[in-house]
Amino acid sequence: MTDERERKKQRRIRWAARLGPVLVRTLARTWRVVAINQRGFQERRRVGQPVIFAFWHAKMLPLLWQHRDEGVAVLVSQHSDGEIIARICEALGYRTVRGSTSRGGARALVEITRLLDRGIDVAFTPDGPRGPAHTIAPGVVYAAQRSDAAIIAIAVSASRAWRLKTWDRFLIPKPFARVTIRYGDPHMVPSAEQGNTIDAETERLASTFAALADADG
Repeated sequence: MTDERERKKQRRIRWAARLGPVLVRTLARTWRVVAINQRGFQERRRVGQPVIFAFWHAKMLPLLWQHRDEGVAVLVSQHSDGEIIARICEALGYRTVRGSTSRGGARALVEITRLLDRGIDVAFTPDGPRGPAHTIAPGVVYAAQRSDAAIIAIAVSASRAWRLKTWDRFLIPKPFARVTIRYGDPHMVPSAEQGNTIDAETERLASTFAALADADG
């Protein structure tokens, strides 16, 4: 029975990995995407300084489309649903790093730091993979502190969208929806010797997210 359950799970993953990118591309090509305040991260890219994109887990889908084929490294959980997300990310031109705050976190953090040191942008969902929603786990702050990379907080909204019945109410913009992506200014985290505690820096980043949400309406 256990073997049969595992086979079914693997079949589900394979089919989702095959169909997922096709469905994403088909839907996303109908969206009207408006990107606001891109200059901060684009300027850092221009001079070869990597950034850490940070956004809530629920808002992942529009951003996977917006930054496709840019070679960004995405932190993806080691859970079975993470395997599906990883394969979709790779089909859209992303690198993937497997791990989360609950599983494989230390190893993933080392890999992320190495990628940032090589000038490769990284993407985090600070409240993923299991929540609570809109709560920042410290991994993103650790990565910024160790690498001296700026965090770019991102808010996403859609004029019309479906919300899945998941812990984060995952957002899927409907066909022809207007999708607004608002980027925060580069958020720097001082080194451990120079700055606040991780808890204090996490609170400061939470304030950045709150300000973005207010600006997004």
